[in-house]
Amino acid sequence: MRYALVTGGSRGIGRAICVKLASQGYHVLINYVSNEAKALETLALTKEAGTEGEIIKFDVANLEETTAALEKWQEDNKDNKEAYIDVLVNNAGVTSDALLPLMEPESWHKVLSTSLDGFFNVTRTVVKKMVRKKHGRIINMASVSGLIGLPGQCNYSAAKGAIISATKALSKELGVKNITVNAIAPGFIKTDMTSSLDEEELKKGISLGRFGEAEEVAALAAFLASEDAAYITGETIAITGGLRG
Repeated sequence: MRYALVTGGSRGIGRAICVKLASQGYHVLINYVSNEAKALETLALTKEAGTEGEIIKFDVANLEETTAALEKWQEDNKDNKEAYIDVLVNNAGVTSDALLPLMEPESWHKVLSTSLDGFFNVTRTVVKKMVRKKHGRIINMASVSGLIGLPGQCNYSAAKGAIISATKALSKELGVKNITVNAIAPGFIKTDMTSSLDEEELKKGISLGRFGEAEEVAALAAFLASEDAAYITGETIAITGGLRG
């Protein structure tokens, strides 16, 4: 059995990825920060999809908390030689939009801490076992905002743009250990994060004329986690429905 960790896995795109990976036989660790009820809902869905999983609580933005939680999991499973995180999906992220002259420092730091520090805090611990095992898949959730920049999202664009660059650099470090590192850059996907947007107006700028579904992003993540994607690394794959801009 292969083990996968999905940060921010309790809802939205993270939940869809958890369910998709479970359907393909992965034991999924569903990370959450505070909403245990949502995490348990996701766990129930992964079991329905066919594989046992578990929830794991920690704030990816907190290095000490993240390291302690992941090291405890590894210690608790030390007698199971198969139990190492072979697939890591760095999905946790938040938005706090405002035009830069009006943006509060807290909004800037919160967004970067969750997406960028979270990437470092989680990957730093998880990748050590991947290196020893000489196998792994790291999938970083970027955004179209990190590719083209979006007004009112200087913080989010900065965080996701950095994730894209870090993906390229890390792929060059880890390729020799048979570990691939890729990023996914979603456009407008139907989730809680986009629920307040004017979908009717925004879809006019999308070639396919609609917002994407979380399950469509999950299908791409599952492909990148699979052996079929063993020769893809250092790439950022946009999934935007043909967003014009």
